[in-house]
Amino acid sequence: MRIDFTKMHGLGNDFVVLDARERPLPPVDAPLAAALADRHTGIGCDQLILLEPSRAGDFRMRIFNADGSEVEACGNATRAIGLLHGRPAAIETRGGIVRSTPAESGISVEMGKPRFDWEAIPLGYAMDTHAMPVAWEELVNPIAVNVGNPHVIFFVPDPYAIDMARIGPMIETDALFPARINVNVAGVTARDAITLRVWERGAGLTRACGTGACATAVGAIKRGLVDRRVTVTLPGGPLVIEWRDDDEIVMTGPATEAFRGSFEAADYGIAV
Repeated sequence: MRIDFTKMHGLGNDFVVLDARERPLPPVDAPLAAALADRHTGIGCDQLILLEPSRAGDFRMRIFNADGSEVEACGNATRAIGLLHGRPAAIETRGGIVRSTPAESGISVEMGKPRFDWEAIPLGYAMDTHAMPVAWEELVNPIAVNVGNPHVIFFVPDPYAIDMARIGPMIETDALFPARINVNVAGVTARDAITLRVWERGAGLTRACGTGACATAVGAIKRGLVDRRVTVTLPGGPLVIEWRDDDEIVMTGPATEAFRGSFEAADYGIAV
């Protein structure tokens, strides 16, 4: 049995997409996701995306990180799937319903409303998430926000001066974060501009992270550092984030289909 896939990316954050909306596929689990994501022996990606039928939305999107862990949300993947779908859609995720709409500058996604209470992040114990009284070396007093998945944001003079490959996994797996955490280091350069780098939970240092851009923009707005519409520039390129007055976060940016292909199910131990 051969299984079709589509390779896509959003600002370099890349995905292998399996579409089971009309044709059922064999079960997808963590070992399969990790095997397909491997850049040496698999297809290679940051996340494996599985599309399935849904009763709550137009379809369901499941997201597996490169290590096989399944997560709640992915903004870049949502834009990619919006492009693949080709028309407005309500997409069911583990983090809730998100809505994608084709736009002149790419795909706009309504990402939902941010949550700041410590249980929603979640944290290991109660604390003020607006200015957390914690530090990891030079990274101090972050803000935590859940935008479908959990993020902690540090505002620093120069995000590129931080050794994210070393300190990112240290923070991601800290006992303070029982579900692990996405780690963002951000520099505010203007009232409408932020520079951002992200260590992504289960994927590592990434060229772009849509939910990270959303969380960072909301955190900067919450602290009064920027206005409610801001361009967040990641290593892969810019995203426009708006935190509307109705509390909804809207992300707009590009998505790209790279190529299509297929693989033999038996090569990855899939029983059919």
